[in-house]
This record gives sequence, C-alpha cells and structure tokens, in this order.
Amino acid sequence: MCGIVAYIGQREAYPIVLKGLKRLEYRGYDSAGVALINDGLKVYKKKGKVSELEDHLTGKNTSSHIAIGHTRWATHGEPCDRNSHPHTSGNGKLAMIHNGIIENYTQLKQELLNKGHVFTSDTDTEVLIHFIEEIQQSNHCGLEEALRIALKRVVGAYVLVIVDEDNPDTLIAARKGSPLVIGVGKGEHFLASDASPIVEYTKEVVYVNDYEIAIIKADELILKNISNERQTPYIQKLDIELAAIEKSGYDHFMLKEVFEQPQTILDSLRGRLDAKKGTLTIGGIRDHLSQLAGAKRIIIVACGTSWHAGLVAEYMIEELCRIPVEVEYASEFRYRNPVVGEGDVIIAVSQSGETADTLVAIEAAKKKGATILGVCNVVGSSIARISDAGAYTHAGPEIGVASTKAFTAQLAVLCLIGLKVAQEKGTITEQRFQHLLDELDHIPEKVATALQLNDQIKKIADKYKDARDFLYLGRGYNFPVALEGALKLKEISYIHAEGYPAAEMKHGPIALVDENLPVVFVATRDSYYEKVVSNIQEIKARKGKVIAVVTEGDLTIPPMADDVIVIPEADELVAPIVSVIPLQLLAYHIGVLKGYDVDKPRNLAKSVTVE
Repeated sequence: MCGIVAYIGQREAYPIVLKGLKRLEYRGYDSAGVALINDGLKVYKKKGKVSELEDHLTGKNTSSHIAIGHTRWATHGEPCDRNSHPHTSGNGKLAMIHNGIIENYTQLKQELLNKGHVFTSDTDTEVLIHFIEEIQQSNHCGLEEALRIALKRVVGAYVLVIVDEDNPDTLIAARKGSPLVIGVGKGEHFLASDASPIVEYTKEVVYVNDYEIAIIKADELILKNISNERQTPYIQKLDIELAAIEKSGYDHFMLKEVFEQPQTILDSLRGRLDAKKGTLTIGGIRDHLSQLAGAKRIIIVACGTSWHAGLVAEYMIEELCRIPVEVEYASEFRYRNPVVGEGDVIIAVSQSGETADTLVAIEAAKKKGATILGVCNVVGSSIARISDAGAYTHAGPEIGVASTKAFTAQLAVLCLIGLKVAQEKGTITEQRFQHLLDELDHIPEKVATALQLNDQIKKIADKYKDARDFLYLGRGYNFPVALEGALKLKEISYIHAEGYPAAEMKHGPIALVDENLPVVFVATRDSYYEKVVSNIQEIKARKGKVIAVVTEGDLTIPPMADDVIVIPEADELVAPIVSVIPLQLLAYHIGVLKGYDVDKPRNLAKSVTVE
C-alpha cells in the first residue's frame, strides 16, 4: 500500500524521485523518505506528507544519480520519523524501501537480536534489511546472493528496492505479491509502484513478476528468478498520457474523475458495443465464452467499491444468464476453505489489479480448477496476468483514493459480459438484447446530464454537512448503489453512514431515525418503486430527513422528500451507472465543505496490496 520510486541514470535523481513520490502520494502518505549516494549513503525521512519531506531537504545537497524514495502507509509501528522508510542496515551501508508485510519478522528479529543487532524502528522492513546484512556478512557473499537467500526464508509479500553505498552504480529490487514496474530509458531506469511516476519520462516498461530479482544499472536491466536463472525482460508500451494524471484545472482529482465518467464509460464500451449493428464483442472472453455460458455457478470476489460493483453484477448476471452468482469479500473467501472446483467461474474485480486479498483468492481458486475471469483497470497488473480471460475497464489512471470512475466502468464492463454470456446461452430475447445495447449506448450522455446537477447537489451538501450520521437505502439494483453512496461519504467526510436494503430498515436501522437523521433513498422508477415509496413514508412518519434520487417525471416522491435529485430515466439493469453519480458528488461536496483533503482521506490508501 506504500508508494515506491527509484531512479538510476545520468540525470539528477532526487527531483525525479520527489516528483514521483508526489504522484504516488495517494498510495500512502503518513510519512515519506529518500535515500541517495552523495559522499556516502544519505537517508532523509519525515513524518507527514511529501511536502514536509521536501521542506526538510531544502538547502541540503541532494545531488546524486541514484536514489530511492517511499511514501508510507503504516502497518508495523506508528507513523513517525524513525518508522519512516528508507531503513538502513546496521553498518549503514545499505538502505531499503519496502511495500508489503513480512509475516515472520518477529522470529527473524529475535534471531538478529541474539546476534547483537540493534533496531531503531518498530518496522518489519528494518528487520529484513538487517537480515540481508547478516547473511551477507556471515556468508561473505554479495548483496544479490544475500537477498536471494533471505527471500527464501521470508514469509509474506514484498516489493523492495535496495541501494548499496559500496555499489553506487546499481539498484537491486525484488517482488512477490506487490506491484513493481521498471521504466526503460536511454541510459537510465525508473522504478515505481505503478506507471504514474514513469510516464513522463518513458513509455517503455517492464512489469516485474513474482519471485523475480532485478539488478538495475543505468544502461542495463537484468532479471533473475529466485533460483538465479536469468529471465528475458518483456518490454511493454504504456497506453496512458501525462495529462491523465494531472488535475487539469479541477480542485481535486476526485472531482476531475467524477466528471470524466461520460468519457471513461464510453471508453469502456468503445470497440465492444455497436448498438446500431446490434453487435457485442469482448475479445478478452471470446475463447472462454462457452465455459462462461456453461458455468454451474459464478463467484465474484472483490473488495470495497469493487465488491459493490460485484453486487450489481450479481443481479445483472442472474437476470440475464440464469446462472447462480455469489459475491464474496476476497479477504473472507481466501481463508475459509470455500468449495470451488471445475465448472465454477471466478470473476475477480479490482481497479488496480493488485488487491492482495483478491489476488490470493483467485490463485487458490485456480489451483482447484476454476476458470478465472479478471475485470480490472490497470494493464499488466497481477490479476490481469494470472486470469484465464477477462476485460480491462479502460477507465484510465484513478488518482483519488475514493473510487468513482472505476466503479462505473466496472459496472459497464460487467454488464457487457453478462449480455454476451446471455446471448451465447440463449437466455435473452433478441428484442431485450437490442434494448439493453441501446440503453448502454446512451448511458454516457445520461451520466453527463446527471453531472449538470453539481451545483444543486453542492447546496444539498451544505445543508447536511454537519450531520453525525447518514442512512442510505435502496432496493434491487439500487441496494448496492446505496452501499456505495454510504462508503463514499464515510471515506471522504468521516461521517458515519450505513447502506441497507430499504425493506431491512424495519429490522433495526429505523431505531436511529429522528429529525436529525438524513436518509438518502435511491428511488429511481423500477420494479421496486412502489415498495420504496412506502419505505419513504415510513421514514417521514418518524420525522427523518429524506434526500431522494428519483427518475425524471416522478410526481409521487418529490412532495414527500425534503430534497430531490432528478436524474435521467434508464432501464433498471443499467440505472446504477447513473444513480451513483449524485451520491459521488454529495460525498465530495460534504468532504470539501468540511475542509478535508478528499483526494487523500485519512488512514486510507488507493491500492490495498497488503492483508
């Protein structure tokens, strides 16, 4: 969950690493640090954001052609200067940055304490660099060999990059479970947790695989597996532009990404959907379409916002394909010894494609014979590579920690998959198929119309920004939207919010309703509409404040509600792609009005690459 950046080449390394850390700050930001070689190994680190590290280094000599940098999201040890990365070996010759968790660090630490090692932090990372140093000294071997021996003993996940004072022309990196990409330039190399710090300098990248060690010089990249066998680096071309990771005049990345959704949804449909011709093509699942259509059940595994997308997909796929669907939290699925085997299809949904729990869950399911389908946003990500088939969402880089455009792109792609499987299986009429193609084709413009409500929603946000709690309610396809709306509000405004099926409020949550509780109803016109009207009346009878998201032309709900947000009509199967937009904007404006940094909410990181 931390951000890693490194550089080696002919340029000044520190400015490149510092800019990279700023680009990766969304991955973790309770502290930051850099290490470089300048008349010896120099390490600078500071609790807080990258700007505080930058201020700390003002006036210092940072000239170097090799540097490593890190933004931290604390796992072991509280956020403070001494727990910040990089961490050094006991002799001060080695410095290391690390993303992941070393699960057996306490055992290793005790062994090292018995041998006289002294630790200055509470982190597992410092234990690992001391362990590497101990192996190097006791075996009289080089750093590369010491690292290889150490990693055979280590239990856990890691990406690590090491700089060695005695070898100032070399970086050594290794990966298992956490992402690492290496940018290839002319006489220079760039390392990072994702491509955002690299795209400014080169479009040629190598994605490091699990159990690989990289030995990197300015003009050379050597990849080896943990058995010391050389691997051929596979160079790929990045398909993102620098403008995609800039704010482009918006106050926050989150707002920019919310307003990008008409385009990103269109991009997720482009080349796949042709409503005029009545065709649907998804190349990534073509070779496995018969397996999908013949699946005895489908299990969707995901976390957070992606889990909510999976819930919507459950409704979609069961309705369209008549295949039983289960939606699982990846963190629970991976540990409970689930019954999975041949004939099952696992759909892994992840924005980053690196979500640790989701990745381990599908690895386990694949060993049991299940077919793995990946739906993720980042090309070359771990989930994309381990999957048997799948589809990219093409939402572009998402920098805001609270996911927005990734969610709607996931819904669009999952709907396409459901439609294609239903067509293959023959569980949808041609008339219904064509209708839903037309509906999807018009979704980008309907989302654009919903975004025109921004100013109105800002006024509603100002009215309710001081509320202590919120309740979000919906039925059917709108129930997962209610969950997502509540999550967005919690993430960026720190207001307690809960999402429930509207009918379930009578089984507990209605006890919370009084004149101070805002209740957000996702109440678009669908097959549940009349029931939702009754639920609204039940809230109003108890003096709750109702904020209703309704379909244009609705004459029944607006007189009941305290505030009404009117969105374009859409078929209930695709309506969540539109109805979530006002909830994203409501959360954004409440967070901003309360004075919070909505791009970097406290305690959260963008890509959860540790358990």
